[in-house]
Amino acid sequence: MLEFRTAGFNPYSVKYSPFFDSRIAVGAGANFGLVGYGRLFILNLTSNGIVCEKFFETQDCLFDIAWSEQHENQILTAGGDGSIKLFDIGVGEFPVAGWQEHSREVFSVHWNLVNKATFLSSSWDGTIKIWTPERKESVTTLPVHSCVYSAQFSPHHPEIVTSVSRDSHLRVFDLRSKPSAHNHMTLAIPIHAPPKVPVVGYSSGSVGPTECLTHDWNKYRDSVLATAGVDGVIRTFDLRSPSGPVNFLTGHEYAVRKVSWSPHLSDVLLSASYDMSCRVWTDGSNDQGGQARELGRMDAHTEFAMGVDWCLFGAEGWCASCAWDERVLVWDVREFMRT
Repeated sequence: MLEFRTAGFNPYSVKYSPFFDSRIAVGAGANFGLVGYGRLFILNLTSNGIVCEKFFETQDCLFDIAWSEQHENQILTAGGDGSIKLFDIGVGEFPVAGWQEHSREVFSVHWNLVNKATFLSSSWDGTIKIWTPERKESVTTLPVHSCVYSAQFSPHHPEIVTSVSRDSHLRVFDLRSKPSAHNHMTLAIPIHAPPKVPVVGYSSGSVGPTECLTHDWNKYRDSVLATAGVDGVIRTFDLRSPSGPVNFLTGHEYAVRKVSWSPHLSDVLLSASYDMSCRVWTDGSNDQGGQARELGRMDAHTEFAMGVDWCLFGAEGWCASCAWDERVLVWDVREFMRT
């Protein structure tokens, strides 16, 4: 396990480069993001451990980051001051572009993996905005009317956008549809719908709808997503039968801050939680009659675990995690899986 300390800054997000297996970016904020500056770290994995190649200072905390799919040296940041900035590792200390339309904190940014010319942002102001790097104004605004904690483009289709929000709904937008009264929205699935069969460790009677903080698309099955949030339960959904969750993954003791499907295995996902653990799960889809279950956990963090991301290259188990203990850890998931 490799470690890097973000001294004086508490990380919110960690992302592997889609171009290099040795480059990682981390978005962080001073004083747990409550007040003070933000910092974007560009880290390199070397034979001597993790080395900071460069860092950029920002006026406010960075809640999320996303590597450009067009340029290997460029990365987006989501700011607590409502701004989106594009930094270039090879160009000075200031952003090469910036956008400011959101009226509240920007909590997520995501680059389109199919049509690499667009990216999106979501904000506490209840909107999702679609952008292109060349334009100062957004291309489209999708109103959600609830604080949007996470939004993504589908990795399978360039015009499909999903989001999760404070009101505990998974929304699906199709940008090909006419912007009618629904503003491109085609589905709004209640995340808190009870399971169709009893689930060990889950009691639907104990809690009502809770805020959903994170979601991610499965990289192999084009209708499957996972969500998680304040109640600590990870749920998987199949958009072909949108009445409610397919699987419930229970085990986290506190809110789940981040989920990420494996880029190598269609049934495996990672999670990071306020219970300070990062856990690896299977949804059981690769085993006939298989059970959705926890496969292992990594407990090395000593504060809220905030972010986790898989390495796209090489062996199928390497990932990075970050937490409010001012540490970024790079580790092999397979070492923590129960046999």
